[in-house]
Amino acid sequence: MIPRYSRPDMVAIWSPETRFRIWFEIEAHAADAMAKLGMVPKAAAKKIWAKGKNAKFNVERIDEIERVTKHDVIAFLTHLAEIVGPEARFVHSGMTSSDVLDTCLNVQLTRAADILIDDVDKLLAALKRRAFEHKKTPTVGRSHGIHAEPTTFGVKLAVAYAEFTRARERLVAARKEVATCAISGAVGTFAQVDPRVEAHVAKAMGLKVEPISTQVIPRDRHAMFFATLGVVASSIERLAIEVRHLQRTEVLEAEEFFSEGQKGSSAMPHKRNPVLSENLTGLARMVRAYVNPAMENVALWHERDISHSSVERMIGPDATVTLDFALGRLTGLIDKLMVYPANMQKNLDRLGGLVHSQRVLIALTKAGMSREDAYKTVQTHAMQVWQGKGDFLTLLKSDPAVRKALSAKELEASFDLGYHLKHVDTIFKRVFGKN
Repeated sequence: MIPRYSRPDMVAIWSPETRFRIWFEIEAHAADAMAKLGMVPKAAAKKIWAKGKNAKFNVERIDEIERVTKHDVIAFLTHLAEIVGPEARFVHSGMTSSDVLDTCLNVQLTRAADILIDDVDKLLAALKRRAFEHKKTPTVGRSHGIHAEPTTFGVKLAVAYAEFTRARERLVAARKEVATCAISGAVGTFAQVDPRVEAHVAKAMGLKVEPISTQVIPRDRHAMFFATLGVVASSIERLAIEVRHLQRTEVLEAEEFFSEGQKGSSAMPHKRNPVLSENLTGLARMVRAYVNPAMENVALWHERDISHSSVERMIGPDATVTLDFALGRLTGLIDKLMVYPANMQKNLDRLGGLVHSQRVLIALTKAGMSREDAYKTVQTHAMQVWQGKGDFLTLLKSDPAVRKALSAKELEASFDLGYHLKHVDTIFKRVFGKN
C-alpha cells in the first residue's frame, strides 16, 4: 500500500501498533481464561492486564529483538515480559504462534470488512440519489457499444445500485466466514490448552471459535474473503468503464467533475480526462491480483507451514486499503458526476429513429406480415439510414408494403419514446423497494 491510494482508518488497522495491541489482547484474554480454570494464578492474569492495558508497545524494540530471535511472536513476548515483569512467564502458556497470528489476522480482516461495508453503504446512498434524480432522463442503451433501444440514465444507475447491493451482501458473508478464532495449540489438538480458553478469547475478540484448526485456521476462509474483494473490485471497474465511455468526446453524456484549477494535460490545455475512472480501473486490477495468491494459500503442508504468511502480510493490507480507497473515490465520482440530458437526447436522435426498429418490426408482424419479410423490410430501410440516405420514419412511410400493413398514425406510434420507459417505475420498485 502507498499513501497515494490509502485512507487513514483502513491503514490504522494494519499498523504495527494495532497488530501488537491485538496480540496483547489475545494473550491477556487467554490468561484470564486460564486463571479462571486454575491453569495460571489469578494475580498473574490481573498483573498482565494492569501492566499491558495502557502500555505503548515499542515497535523499534520489538524489531531489535526479532533481529536476534528471527521470530516475531517471540520478539513481542520478550518485549511484553519487559513491561509486565515476572508474571509474564504465564503468558502464552500452551499456545503456539499461529494462535496469536491467525486470530489477530481475522480480527484485522473483520475490522477491514466493517469499513468496506460502510464504504459500500455510502456508495449506495450516492447511487440511489442520482438514480432518482435521473429516473426519467431518457438516454440510448447500447449493446456491443452500438445504439440499441432507449433507456434512462436513472436505470443505468439502478443497475449499479443493485450490483453493489449484492456486493454488500457478499462482504457481510465474507466477514462472517473469516471471523473465527483458534487457540488450539500445536497441531490443533488442544493438548496443552483447554478449549474453553479458545471460547473465552473468541467471545472477547468478537469472533467465533474455529470448529477445527490444524494449528492454523483453514485458508479456504481467507481465499473466499479475498475473492469477494476481487468481485467487488470488478463491480467498481464496470461502473468506472461506463463513465469512461460516456465521457468520450463523441458521446459526452456524462463527465467527471472538473474542479477549478484542475489541469487535464501537461501539453493540451483543452483536455478534460476521465482520470478518476481510469484510476479506478487500475486499482480494480490490483485488488483482483491479490485473489490468486489467496487461493494458493489454501494448500498448506500437513498441519501447517508458513508459505501463506509472507503472502498475507502483503495482500491483507494492500487489498483492503486499495479497495477502501477505490470505493471512496467511486462514491465521490458518482456524487459529483456531471450529467448532460441534452446530449443524451441528441445521441438518441442521432440515427434518425433507428432505435425504434424493433417496435416497427413487431407492429408489422402484428399486422400480418411474416417475421422474415418484416425483418427484411425494416433492415433494408435501416441500412439506408446508416448510409445517410434518409430518415427512418420517412423511408418507412414511402414503402408500399409498410403502408399496406400500417397507417401513418400506427407507424408514428412506433416511434414514441415514452413507450420504452413505461416500466421504469416497476424496475425502481424492484431495485429500491417502496420509497
